[in-house]
Amino acid sequence: MTGARRVGARLVEFVIVVIGVTFIIYATVWALPGDPIAALGGDRPLPANVVAQLREQFHLDEPLWQQYLRYLGGLFSGDLGTTFSGVPVAERMASRWPVTITLALTAWVIEVVLGVALGLLAGLRRDSAIDRTVLFGTILATSIPVFVVAVSAQLVFGLQLGWFPIAGTDAGWPRSYLLPALVIALFGLASITRLMRGSVVDSMESDFVRTLRAKGMPRRRIVGLHVMRNSVAPVLTFVAIDLGFLLGGAVVVEGIFNLPGIGQLLFGAIRTHEGPTIVGVGTTLILIFLVLNVLVDLLNAVLDPRSRHD
Repeated sequence: MTGARRVGARLVEFVIVVIGVTFIIYATVWALPGDPIAALGGDRPLPANVVAQLREQFHLDEPLWQQYLRYLGGLFSGDLGTTFSGVPVAERMASRWPVTITLALTAWVIEVVLGVALGLLAGLRRDSAIDRTVLFGTILATSIPVFVVAVSAQLVFGLQLGWFPIAGTDAGWPRSYLLPALVIALFGLASITRLMRGSVVDSMESDFVRTLRAKGMPRRRIVGLHVMRNSVAPVLTFVAIDLGFLLGGAVVVEGIFNLPGIGQLLFGAIRTHEGPTIVGVGTTLILIFLVLNVLVDLLNAVLDPRSRHD
């Protein structure tokens, strides 16, 4: 498949997936029980004429498919919708992105550095006590739900030891972000470690490494120049896509650590039945993940000539 055709095919797939996923998000949010307009009045019900006017203003009196087509048209023009209070969703999200991006990037760096290092160490010491310990640790990390890890980290490292603040961003970076970033990074760290370990083991058993050993090249040079270069390639693909997962995973952890990011905005919108905000945040996170996925796929086609013929 030529480069232009590959790009065209991926863009068509991207559009189809965007339409399908955004429709599922939109339909699911607006199918939730409760009337979001009636909830605006709190304990005091709004007058019937006000409810009718608001429903007409936000097109809630139209069929679902018609509402979605209207939303999709705005989405392709860069409009994520407007909240029931008249504020653009994109504007509400703009002030929250720095916190979420800082948290996600901190977690990303942690899992990449530690994951590659642990995977390399385990791969070079295959079947040793270190290797078995690393493998056990990765299995344990992926077996515990994220909210359990987050609450436990708050209790131990925040309340009992006092090493980190347990909520908010008053202490700034890195103290306010390091503990929640470690919680998020734990799951990606386990995957990167296992992936790196497997790649190192395969590289160490390959013919070119045997040839280099036979020629008398030092082990440190073999590992540093050849094994690392061949082993890191599949890891790079994973970590690029994982950045999208980290942005989504930050939503849960932000709620637990009370960080004023996209996650806190989403939790607040769920409590108040703010449908436009829920749909806008969900759609944005999905779009980021899909864009990263497409870019990684195209990058693989450039870096690996064999994939161009798929």
